[in-house]
Amino acid sequence: MSFAREDLHAAEILFREDVFSLSCFHAQQAVEKALKAALSHRDPERSLPRTHSISELAERLGDDRARFPDGLDTLDAFYIPTRYPDALPGTLPGGLPGATDAQETVEIARGVLATVDRFISQ
Repeated sequence: MSFAREDLHAAEILFREDVFSLSCFHAQQAVEKALKAALSHRDPERSLPRTHSISELAERLGDDRARFPDGLDTLDAFYIPTRYPDALPGTLPGGLPGATDAQETVEIARGVLATVDRFISQ
């Protein structure tokens, strides 16, 4: 979770500085790491999946997924194009993320980290 918190902090700073693409990337990374922390907490003996897909990680949470905020699946759209904008042309319909995208991803990440903190403390 400490890595997830650092990514969220970076996303917040980048958002304030109008660096929206990287803000979205770090928000996605924060959620990915937090979900992996939740999976690890739930089953410490099981190895973590080697994926960057928020959807796949959320699916592995099973019934526990209902605890998490809406919008998790939207974060998958920000992993590849925010790091490699020329890798998949047209991945994001409007081009690189803007302020609205960054604000939404940061808010989702805050909610996910708060949820995982509660999940782990129970």
